[in-house]
Amino acid sequence: MLPLREKDKPIIRKLLSAGCCARCILRFCCVSVQAAYRQPQEQTLEELQAFIVDEENGKCQDCAATESTGTNDKSHDAALSETSEDPPSKRAKLEPSVSATKSEEDSAALVKQKDEESRLCVVCLGILQELCGTIQVIKIAEAVKAEKYEFDSLVLSLSLPAQLCVREHSCWLHVKEEVRAKGLVLDKDDVIQVKEAFKWIMQGQVAKELGGVAVVTKSAFEVGVEFTHPETDTDCHFLATTCPDCFKPTKNKQSVFTRMAVVKALEKISDARFLKHYPCPPTQPTSSCTPQDIQCLHVSVFIAGRYNKFCRSLPQTPWVIDGERRMESSVEELIAAPILSTFRADGFNFSSSGREDVDVRTLGNGRPFAMELLNPHRCRFSTAEIKQLQETINKSSDKIRVRDLQIVTREAMSRMKEGEEEKTKSYTALIWTQKPVQREDITFIDDIKDLTLDQKTPLRVLHRRALAVRQRVIHSMNTRYVDPHHFYLGLKTQAGTYIKEFVHGDFGRTKPNLCQLLKTDTDILELDVESVDVDWPPAIPE
Repeated sequence: MLPLREKDKPIIRKLLSAGCCARCILRFCCVSVQAAYRQPQEQTLEELQAFIVDEENGKCQDCAATESTGTNDKSHDAALSETSEDPPSKRAKLEPSVSATKSEEDSAALVKQKDEESRLCVVCLGILQELCGTIQVIKIAEAVKAEKYEFDSLVLSLSLPAQLCVREHSCWLHVKEEVRAKGLVLDKDDVIQVKEAFKWIMQGQVAKELGGVAVVTKSAFEVGVEFTHPETDTDCHFLATTCPDCFKPTKNKQSVFTRMAVVKALEKISDARFLKHYPCPPTQPTSSCTPQDIQCLHVSVFIAGRYNKFCRSLPQTPWVIDGERRMESSVEELIAAPILSTFRADGFNFSSSGREDVDVRTLGNGRPFAMELLNPHRCRFSTAEIKQLQETINKSSDKIRVRDLQIVTREAMSRMKEGEEEKTKSYTALIWTQKPVQREDITFIDDIKDLTLDQKTPLRVLHRRALAVRQRVIHSMNTRYVDPHHFYLGLKTQAGTYIKEFVHGDFGRTKPNLCQLLKTDTDILELDVESVDVDWPPAIPE
């Protein structure tokens, strides 16, 4: 039995005559009992019709009783006498006639009911009718199975044509005045949303078709169902004239008539102006909504670790200039390929704690990195499987090595960037001097502490970084003599310090620089990153 109340009767009558389906009528009656939407729509329609017919029959019976009370007993007895004296032949002729009349009425009622059952809803455009039945359930389940995702639960999302908002607004106005006339209120916010009703109907069926997988309100795995209805696309167009401020063209949107924009316009437009431009109730559609391809999407998974780079001809990220690739591979690609394959992800975003130049090695404990894996089809891994993945990456190339590989949360990703300016890095550089130097000529460098540099954006990165003067600190340095024209320089610096520019001066753009300190031209022949002092991700024992 539907949870309907006396005040719902005028709403039901109005919406039945307007061409609303049984489930949309329940929505406008603010029925929030999910089971009511799950029962067959034919049964719901019968119950709705019976609900309002009972009242009408009651009125008819009251009317008949009043007329009967006004009839005198003599006339009544005469009528009975006359009826009883009718010959059998006359009664036989009358009875089939009465029976035929009732049969015709039943047939007419049946035809009317069948017509109402098959008629497309003027509000949901068929979404809460045949588009939430077994065929759609099977279609959703098959799409999910075909993608071979790994998941424990899923959330069902629904994308509807924006014009449904306009049609629902029209029907709301259609019943609002009559409800108000009876001293009642129908708040638009109390009307159950099409999305909610659709989910209530479909969730249990989809779960059953997928073997009992939980269909919940929040999950890492989302199955998107989208409907379009080209026939009524123009339903929204009048709003662009009446509420132009609500419709702003954007680069990523194919149409300005987004659901949010339409809702915003409907909140602003007056009832009178709406009714001037749009029929109330809406016109009858000739076709139902068209379901689009089912879209499956898993939230991103994040994986982090540290990498060493042993090659002086390997960029961190793909090196492409004017559409032409300069290096055959990169650190990013060597790490990403096995990970993408293992997680069966559609793509990735790579980030790291700083970056080294193509000719710079990264040694020591390595540089922290993290990857966001987009739409991974597999996301559950044991510690042993992640360790095996790390070994696979390390065996794939001798140019890099990965350590401390682990799955992390989105929130933990931010730790890699925290204190970007404050963290320190250690380097070793092979220095060339134009003028011959002796061991004692460079020992004073070991005593320099916290040397502040003013570094104007280097010429080599000026094409991608804003022109500015940045202050950086070299905390300490040490030297190791090689020969009169070469020595090794160890540096511990603030992150973001340009080491090459400190050594050769960059035409005076870095001050002070090593040329000024040694009073001779100097250049850097080799550079290695010895450590990146970020305590993330946590070290994993070998």
